[in-house]
Formats: sequence, C-alpha cells, structure tokens
Amino acid sequence: MTDDRHDAVPDRTPPPATGDDGIWVALRRLTAARIGLQRTGASLATGPLLDFQLAHARARDAVHEPLDEARLIADLAGLECPVLAIASAAESRESYLMRPDLGRRLGPGAEAALTPHAADHDVVFVVTGGLSARAVQTHAAPVLAGVLPVLRAGGWGIAPVVVVRQGRVAIGDAVANALRADCVAVLLGERPGLSAPDSMGAYLTWQPRPDTTDADRNCISNIRPEGIGTADAAFKIAHLLSAMRTRRLSGVRLKDDSDPLLLDGR
Repeated sequence: MTDDRHDAVPDRTPPPATGDDGIWVALRRLTAARIGLQRTGASLATGPLLDFQLAHARARDAVHEPLDEARLIADLAGLECPVLAIASAAESRESYLMRPDLGRRLGPGAEAALTPHAADHDVVFVVTGGLSARAVQTHAAPVLAGVLPVLRAGGWGIAPVVVVRQGRVAIGDAVANALRADCVAVLLGERPGLSAPDSMGAYLTWQPRPDTTDADRNCISNIRPEGIGTADAAFKIAHLLSAMRTRRLSGVRLKDDSDPLLLDGR
C-alpha cells in the first residue's frame, strides 16, 4: 500500500466562522481601523497583508504627489474671490520634507507679492498642499464654497485667498501679518494615514505673531468624506472664526462648541 501523504495538497480553506469572528464583523462596521485580522499561524493572512501594503503605498504616494497649482487656483477663482500664489522658502519637495522650518517661512518675492493687497482684513484663507496635495486638491474649494458666503453675509472683510507652494501651518502667520489680517485659516493636507491618504486640516489663529505656537490655534482635523464632511467643516470654520472675533482669542482658551449646533441643524 502506497503512502501518498507527502503528495497531498494542503487544505487552505479558511476555518469556519466562530462566535468571535461575528464580534469582529460587527465592530468593523464602526471603524476603518484594522481589527481582528485573519491570521495564518503567527502571520497575517495574504489578503490583509496585501491590503496593508496597498494602503502604505497610497500614503507614501500622497506625501510625494505634487499639487496641481493651476487647477487649484482655477477652482478657487470660481468662488468669486481674488487668488494670490506665492511660495515658501522650501525650494523643492525634498527640502520641504527634510527642513520643516523652510515651509514656515515666506520665499523670495512672496512678501512683495502680498504687500500691495494689505488692508485691515478680518480674515485670510491660506491653502497649501502640506503632506497630502490630494486632500487640498479635493476638499479646499468645497470647504471655502461653504465658508465664504456665510462670512460675506456677516460683513467680514476677506483678504485674497493665498495659495502657498510647499507651505506648513505657520506660513499662515507670515501671510496674515503681510496682509494685515486679524484671523488666518490655513487649509492643508494632513499627514496621510493607512486609512486616510486624503485628509485635510484647517488651522485657525487669532492675530498670529512671530511667537505664536500650536497652543494658540484651533484645529479641525480629518476633513474628508469618511471623516468630517466639507459642509460640516465649513460650518465649524465659520462658527470658530466668529467666536474668535467676538472673544478676541483662539487656541486652547477657545473651545469648539459647534457639534450640538450641527446636530440641532440636522
């Protein structure tokens, strides 16, 4: 009798679902986090592993993807507001990633381009790619389309929208000072995560100065379809800006109480 056990094809059929598997299925409906992943021995199964590698590749691509500045400016110009384009002191993507300080400073000629538009503005919106150009390319114009009409109706003096190449959050401080704006709202792409390569953040500051720190800013993070939608983000930005102007402060001393208002509106 021939023993053919060594020639047998191993059975790779997944084990039947158990009660624990059912718990994970229910939890996965509530979060995009990778929880309860299938394993083969001590390793991840092939499917979850490939999914992880794809998400990691998308996050890396988002960091290096260039901002289509001409298209963004065209999108913003459709909002019936002037648009200025300047650059930070980071001359390349490599220098931007390796030298964060350069992304916080105005580049050559930037202040000269802003000064003719200086006035007693109430707010200036600064748009920059940050670490995810895709996020800004997709979400900046819809958010501003929701914010600008509300502020105009409230009599706000709005400076030209400023698009900054290779900018970081603090570049908005320099822009606001050059334009003499009381408030600055910086829209930029956030650091991509493994489930969110297209997340945009909004950083709002009252009367920024050279010594302004992150504690002086209010942040609305995770602006994307699966996070805070553009309409809700626009509402939050307008609400916070109004609170800043009324109370003449921002940052940790100003709490975002817009969520109950959003819920009431629904």
